[in-house]
This record gives sequence, structure tokens and C-alpha cells, in this order.
Amino acid sequence: MSFILAIDQSTAGTKALLVDNHGFIKAKDSLPHKQYYPAPGWVEHDAEEIWQNVLKLIKLMVEQASNYNGEIAGLSICNQRETTVAWDRKSGKPLAPAIVWQCQRGAGICEKLSDHSQQIRQLSGLPLSAYFPAAKAAWMLQHVPGLKQKAQNGEACIGTIDSFLIFRLTGGASFKTDYSNASRTQLFNLKTLKWDERLCELFDIPAKCLPEIVFSDSIFGETRENLTIRKLPIAGVMGDSHAALFGQGCLRPGMAKATYGTGSSIMLNVGKSMKEPPEGIAASLAWGWHDEVSYVLEGNVTSSGDTLNWLIDEVELVSSPQEIDELAEQVNSSEGVYLVPAFSGLGAPYFDSKARAALVGMNRGSTRRHIARAALESIAYQNHAVVRAMETELSELRVDGGPTRSSVLMQFQADILSCPVRCSIAQEISALGSAYMGGLKLGFFNEPSQITAWQQAGRIYEPIMAEQQVAELTLGWDQAVKSVMYKK
Repeated sequence: MSFILAIDQSTAGTKALLVDNHGFIKAKDSLPHKQYYPAPGWVEHDAEEIWQNVLKLIKLMVEQASNYNGEIAGLSICNQRETTVAWDRKSGKPLAPAIVWQCQRGAGICEKLSDHSQQIRQLSGLPLSAYFPAAKAAWMLQHVPGLKQKAQNGEACIGTIDSFLIFRLTGGASFKTDYSNASRTQLFNLKTLKWDERLCELFDIPAKCLPEIVFSDSIFGETRENLTIRKLPIAGVMGDSHAALFGQGCLRPGMAKATYGTGSSIMLNVGKSMKEPPEGIAASLAWGWHDEVSYVLEGNVTSSGDTLNWLIDEVELVSSPQEIDELAEQVNSSEGVYLVPAFSGLGAPYFDSKARAALVGMNRGSTRRHIARAALESIAYQNHAVVRAMETELSELRVDGGPTRSSVLMQFQADILSCPVRCSIAQEISALGSAYMGGLKLGFFNEPSQITAWQQAGRIYEPIMAEQQVAELTLGWDQAVKSVMYKK
């Protein structure tokens, strides 16, 4: 028996999975890493801690494969996308803490570039925002001692987590990223499919410190022999949201998925030709596959599952996500209570980094049940706002991620979108997507139809709420959001 070893490096931790030749998970393990909040709106990770966790998990998966009397055919990677790392080209060691996608420290850089916002959007497909790596890398180059000189001399690398892991896994032999990750940096030209000289100039980032861009199903290099007993080809690398789109089987234009994690990603496949994104929505590449690229429209919600974590860890209102669901089920509605989770600003479609979170609409009879329900509903409202901004009507939304276990949330999501919501049977759909991409490249799977796991559907939630009620609830949400926005 042979397997694809899939590495899923996410915001909260790292997972490793063994995927068999039917596309099913045979073994998995995970390790968390610490979250750092050094200032309001700032979020950091220790990239070296992440790397050490990857090493530990690879060792565990090699042992698991041996237990099955099997071997590993290749390694794939999906990653938290916009999180940005700077490291030494010689040693591979990080030169500063990794700046997480949620972090807003680059907001000042974006404000200074506001006169160029339309040009940046036209070239990159992305609204000017501290959310993306361009502003994060620019901040690093301005504030990390010695980094700018190293970058100019070719002694430093700057990239997203995928390129950092590929570099370390190959012992520095490969410094590459894929089209999906590159298209989310705000330094990539969606039409030329290259790093854009003008964008690099605006953000003052030397192009020589950026990775080579290749197709998602490329061979990215080989692991060092001492890491995996023998050298393994690395194939199938995508940003986690793009990998989830692939893992959900959304291969045709018009198909859409939502991934519920720390934040949410709502992504719509628009095919082989670029479509100009509506206001508040980003355009990027789904992947590069079979020597072609596919485009997507996407909106990213900054706080989804993280809203539930806030109720548990900071407010200590409940002890688990299950308790949030149980409390929410005890009331029929939030009774006018809205939680707008702008803890580090609002993402799509609002893009207001200065907005701050608020509970709106409480009365003397409001209880923690209503707050719990409002927290769940905030996830659905934000996703609805993104779909509405995309100016499209969905026939179905395919969903994945931890919060999809909440029947309250999933039913409300179907109601507020007025379309069926289909839950994936697999929780690790991003990791599976990258494994499928890599497995198809390596001949581990002969063709997509061979992947049995792709043929299985999970629970489907049908909308039952009246149209008038949907309109009233979404109007209330819009008013609540407007009350917390800085850009009113």
C-alpha cells in the first residue's frame, strides 16, 4: 500500500495526513503552535516552531505508513495563505516573526499608497489591504534590522508559508511557490502571470527575494533523504482555500465553496478567463493545473471560527464550540442581537481595518443564549455579504471546516443565502485537495474519477426561511456593520 503525505499548515496548527489511492484519509495527527499578539491588531507566529512541528509530524506519518506495511509516494502541501515569512537564504532560519494574514500592521503602508489603489487592484486583482503579503513584506523590510540590505543582496528570502516549507524540506535547493499562493500576494500580475515590476516598486520589495512561481501540480523538488527515509517528490501545493475548492470538486465555472476556519473563504470558480472583480471582492487564480490556470472570485472574512474562540478563550462565556451550539439551539432567534466580530477590522466585502467589534441590539432580556446564537449567525451574515457582493446567484454552496459541524449555523447559512448548503464528509478537505492535486501529477491517481472520496456527499441543508424574514434580518446586519465601521 502506498500513500500521499499531505501537510496542512494552518493558522492554529499543522496537520499531517496519509491519503490512500482511493482518496481517503488512513492516518492523521496534528500539532498546535503558539499565537502571539504583540500589539492591538497585530498577530504573529514563530515560523521555526511551525517548521519543527512539520518535522515531527512527518516522522509520525512515516511510522504510520510503516505500520500499514506501506510507503509514501510523495508529499503535498496546503498552507495558510497570506502569512508572510522572511528567512536567511543560507541557513533557512527565520529573520523575524512571521506576520499572520489577520495582522493589520501594514495598514499605514496601504494608507500611504491609497492614491495608487486603483492601479494596484487592476494589476493584482486584489483591493489594497494590509491583509495581503505585499504590505506585510514592506513592513518587514522597513522595520526588521538588516533585512532590506539582505534582500537587496539576495541573502534573504521572503514568501508565504508554502515557499518557506519547500525551502526547508529541500534543504534550500528549491525556492518556489505556486500560482494560487502567488496570486494572493498583491505583487503578482493576474494577466502576465508573473511578479509585477510596478507592484514591487510601489511596495519597495526587491523581486530577487521572491520565490519562483510554478504550476500547482509541478514537482517542487525533493525532500532531504534524512527527513523521510528516502527522497520524496513534493507535488500538489496550493493555498488552503484553493486546495479546498479542488478538494470539494468545484472544477467547473459557477461552482462555489466556503471554508470555515479561523476566518472564512468564499470562492467562486469563474473558469479559464479572468473576470473583473466587483467592489469588495478579490480576483485570483484557483490553481495551475494541466498547464492551464483557472480564475476565481473570492471574499475573505477575517473572523469566523475565531469569533467562537473569542467567546471561549477571552470572554469565557462557554467552554467549547459544542456548548455554543447547544445554547444557540435553546432560542429560536437572536431576538435582534448582532455580533459584528471586527476584532482586527473587517475583511471582504468591507475592507475596513479600523472597524472594531461590537454587540449590537441587546435588550434587558438578552441572555448568553442570544449572544451564542448571534456569534454563529455572524459567520453566516458575513458569508452572505460576500456572495451578495459577487453579484451571483448560487445553485449550491459546498462547505467545509470545523464550524460546519454546527447544525444551527449550517441551517441559518442556507436560509440567509436562499440556496442549499452541502457539507463535506471530510473535515480536512484542504489537505485532501492538495493530496489529490499532487497524486494526479505523480500518477498515484490515474484520473479524477478514480478518487472515490470525491463521489461522496455529506449532509445537505435546504433553505426554509421566508424571503421577507431574510430581507429583514440582513437589513439588521447591514445596519449593525455600519455602526462599527470607520469608513461610514
